[in-house]
Amino acid sequence: MTTDAGAPWLIVGLGNPGPEYAMNRHNVGFMVADLLAERVGGRFKRAGKAQAQVVEGRIGPPGPASRRVVLAKPMSYMNLSGGPVNALRDFYKVPVANVVAVHDELDIGYGVLRLKLGGGDNGHNGLKSMTKVMGSDYHRVRFGIGRPPGRQQVADFVLKDFSSAERKELDYFVDRAADAVECLVIEGLERAQGTYNS
Repeated sequence: MTTDAGAPWLIVGLGNPGPEYAMNRHNVGFMVADLLAERVGGRFKRAGKAQAQVVEGRIGPPGPASRRVVLAKPMSYMNLSGGPVNALRDFYKVPVANVVAVHDELDIGYGVLRLKLGGGDNGHNGLKSMTKVMGSDYHRVRFGIGRPPGRQQVADFVLKDFSSAERKELDYFVDRAADAVECLVIEGLERAQGTYNS
């Protein structure tokens, strides 16, 4: 699948709105989106009628190689992310292949990244909601959070803050995930996978 070189990219950090969720494992997508917004020199603002906050900017070297991006954080709660994402996609005329979801992933170790195009939702409610409204042919940047210890329920685990041990490396891993998103948008999936699929 090829992406339209002139079309903007929609980079969606998945998470839950509200300060009580800010440092949850489930909110790592928001953390990456916040860092990308900082890098493009923008501040998140309410997006018209869409239930989301957005920042518009460019990433990449100045000139023809730079890409127009819309960074988004759905404000609808994770399980309903699809509606706001699709509304933004329509508004900014973004092809599905130019959508990137940045999200937490239980099935890979903490801080490990995996980039891919398409696929299932692996029980992730944010992806499930996005796939329901626009199909599954969008990119994913999967940020590993590992499995819950012992018998802890998955729902409790993802809605807990990162542990103090995890927080020591969190900034580094979020920074690396933001680098991976930029590489994907500027240089393409294969190059980004080769560099970041650790």
